[in-house]
Formats: sequence, structure tokens, C-alpha cells
Amino acid sequence: MKIYFVYILKCSDFSYYTGFTSNLEKRYVEHQQGKYQESYTHNRRPVELVFYCEFSNVEIAIDTEKQIKKWSRLKKEALINGIYEDLPNLAKKKF
Repeated sequence: MKIYFVYILKCSDFSYYTGFTSNLEKRYVEHQQGKYQESYTHNRRPVELVFYCEFSNVEIAIDTEKQIKKWSRLKKEALINGIYEDLPNLAKKKF
């Protein structure tokens, strides 16, 4: 069974990058080495892997990556820090 990963990198400018891959170690090295000049992380190196999760279903992994990319910084940090009980409240809009 193939495994897929959704991951979050903390960049040198303290921003977060969320990605998807089937080979986490290889992709992390590519980010660190700046393999793709047009990538978000190229000019924000070094990067640090701060979160990842595994999936056996590629569609669910891709959907999860897209969902996390839309999250606020605070919500991403709650996920990174394992404060799962804060996730629902951080999704609510303030009016």
C-alpha cells in the first residue's frame, strides 16, 4: 500500500508552507536544497519540518492539503502543536 504525506514546513521568514508528497524525506531534501527556483520555499530557506500526517488514500491526502492551506496561521499552529481541541474554534469567523 502506498503512503502519502501532508506536511507543514516552517520557513526562515517564519511563514508556513503546506505540501503533499509520496516521499517525505526526498521532498524535504528538495526544499532544503532549493531544487525548484519557482517554489515558495526557495528563497525562504532553511526550512524546518514541523508537522506531517500519513494517508493511504491519495484523494483524502490532497483534500487535506488544500484544506490546511486555507487555514489561518493560528489554526496551523494549533495543529502543529497538537492542540486539537482549539481547531473548531479557530475555524469560526469573527463578526
